Amino acid sequence: MEITDVKVRKLFDEGPMKAIVSVTFDHELALHDIKVINAREKLFIVMPSRKNPDETYRDIVHPINAAFRAKLESSVLDAYEKALSEAELYGDEAETAEETTEAL
Repeated sequence: MEITDVKVRKLFDEGPMKAIVSVTFDHELALHDIKVINAREKLFIVMPSRKNPDETYRDIVHPINAAFRAKLESSVLDAYEKALSEAELYGDEAETAEETTEAL
């Protein structure tokens, strides 16, 4: 199974949750709501889960082995870092465009 697409759906500035991501496998299966979390100075992913009646959470889907989890986490975190860079670049461009408009 190959990861064919990773889309960062939303970025967050505040709190430990930094992004929500969707991943496509083999151009045929989409997995939504993977969370990028920052805790103890480290980024990691949390799989989609649901709340049980006893107030605990259970993953809806998860990797079966450590090798695939590492591959998935690496792909998601790479996409997150790229999205952060693009957001910073876009923010800088927006500020530059705004300054140019004010100068006119």
